[in-house]
Amino acid sequence: MRNIGYGRVSTVEQNLDLQVSALRAAGCDRILTDDGYSGSDFSRPGLTKLLRTLRSGDILTVWRLDRLGRSLFELLKLIRDLNERGVQFRSLSENLDTNTSAGLLLLHVLASMAEFERSLISERTRAGMAAARARGSRIGRRPAMTQEQRREARLALADGSATVEVIAERHGIHPRTLLRTLKADDHRQDVTV
Repeated sequence: MRNIGYGRVSTVEQNLDLQVSALRAAGCDRILTDDGYSGSDFSRPGLTKLLRTLRSGDILTVWRLDRLGRSLFELLKLIRDLNERGVQFRSLSENLDTNTSAGLLLLHVLASMAEFERSLISERTRAGMAAARARGSRIGRRPAMTQEQRREARLALADGSATVEVIAERHGIHPRTLLRTLKADDHRQDVTV
């Protein structure tokens, strides 16, 4: 069984010394770090190497939970994945240890809070979109072509004066986008008739 530590700081002005000292004191055999990487990004060289290194029976130790990641949902997903691989997780500051009953309980409480947070974000997003629609705002991406451009494209295709590729290039879109746009118009017309 190996006890592997992980430390991270967001900016080069910050220092890893406090984290490394705490991880050594906690008995870490090896410590991997990321210097100057945001906690919101889970694609970090040190973390990637660490996750490849961990084996069943190992312990991953961090100084604080937020050193592993800022997104509670992604953080808990990562810890759950580690536990499924047989890797234990410890956070020194929060006194979280997935090898204990209390640690597992705290992990489940945190997971519930993360799920609650995601549902609140989803509710707020839906409410904001409904309010925007009620004000008459258009939701979503701007259409690739105006109604007039689509009409002209149909006429050019119908009389053979231009190919799909030429029309798409003229409007700065991909030929598949043109075809998809025209097909969506056909579908809308079928529904309204």
